[in-house]
Amino acid sequence: MNIHFIAIGGAIMHALALSMKEKGYQVSGSDDLIFDPAKNNLEKAGLLPKEYGFFEENIHEGLDAVILGMHARKDNIELIKAQKLGIKIYSFPEYVYENSKDKKRIVVSGSHGKTSITSMIMHVLQYAGLEFDYVVGSQLKGFRTNVKISNTAPIIVIEGDEYLSSAIHYEPKFLSYKPHIAIMTGIAWDHINVFPVYEDYVKQFLLFAETIEKNGVLIYNEEDSEVCRVEKMIQNPIRKTAYKTPEFVIEEDVSQLFFEGKKIPLKVIGTHNLQNLMSAKYACIEAGISEAVFYEAIQSFEGALNRLNLIAKNNHTAIYKDFAHSPSKLTATVTAVKKQYKSRKLVAVMELHTYSSLNKDFLHEYAHSMDEADEAIVFFSPTIVALKKLPTIDENDIRKGFERENIMVLSDKNELENILLSKDWTDKNLLMMSSGNFDGLDLKALSEKIV
Repeated sequence: MNIHFIAIGGAIMHALALSMKEKGYQVSGSDDLIFDPAKNNLEKAGLLPKEYGFFEENIHEGLDAVILGMHARKDNIELIKAQKLGIKIYSFPEYVYENSKDKKRIVVSGSHGKTSITSMIMHVLQYAGLEFDYVVGSQLKGFRTNVKISNTAPIIVIEGDEYLSSAIHYEPKFLSYKPHIAIMTGIAWDHINVFPVYEDYVKQFLLFAETIEKNGVLIYNEEDSEVCRVEKMIQNPIRKTAYKTPEFVIEEDVSQLFFEGKKIPLKVIGTHNLQNLMSAKYACIEAGISEAVFYEAIQSFEGALNRLNLIAKNNHTAIYKDFAHSPSKLTATVTAVKKQYKSRKLVAVMELHTYSSLNKDFLHEYAHSMDEADEAIVFFSPTIVALKKLPTIDENDIRKGFERENIMVLSDKNELENILLSKDWTDKNLLMMSSGNFDGLDLKALSEKIV
């Protein structure tokens, strides 16, 4: 196969390109800008474009397929050339499915928890010695990349995103995968630039459930009312397995489950992660893993990159970093850290970074999402607001949206850093939450200064 990636520099796109080269395909790609680690990874593999930009000559009749990245526009000159030549054009998820038709597909869906659950399943399957492929949105310890699609693995584990597939493929990514084993974690409105009406967003999850293969199973969160509402509407004659938060205790800041009369210590924290763990357990059982092996394996799971990671600690302070950015993720993550360390106060810092979170009309969805924090700080960059071509927001908009009068609102990273460094951190934890990078704030250096 001779394939070309339009917008090869994306985190997930470049990983797919690398996997296809390892599979023995002829691979080329283009993009207008590529950053590390994608740049370095592509360069090592000999796939880094010689020149940034999109060029008609990259598209020729010798190509078997073109894979179109989400960040490529519909007026991209390479896309137009491919359309004129009649070359088969795939979105990322379509091409993943094309290369996994003969595999048992485990697909994780939901507004939150997808990366964590996908990573948990991968960790357990690897521990058990099973051969499998995977597509996951974050790097995981013990795995070289976040995409692997081979010729031999009988199973593939896929993080199923509900965002659109490409500029010409308007359906959500997860509708392409057709799972045999599907997980639905929770439904909370997100991506309002694509789904401005809430019920349209919910509908996508029903459509996803209807794509589950014959004799397949849906593993769903019975503690999420919207998931249960969707579950009742499913017409697809599939099996259904409900999961919920298991019984657990916290001893010396360590969460522990119970199995066969023994306590199972975990390295992850929070009720939402325990829910995630239960869904992963049922998926692994469907894949042939025993419950005993699952609990043995999951004890060493440390979490996916940027998913409630402990980045520094001492005897009286712990500092966590998390990808949380939507209201439901924010609430779950703040609550998790607060309950894990009941004797400590919590300073929670959240960056408004996504299109939805920076939209004045969406801010009210964050009402009370940071109430569990003893001190709450919201950071946003006016530059990002301008880049996303959104109306400006101010301190009053944010305070009104979060419905918390004593919330601190900042828009300068240096001011944020100085405020955090000036605090007394005795018996106090710090939680930093963002899908961005706080305008380039060095969290590692900040954490080292605090502890």
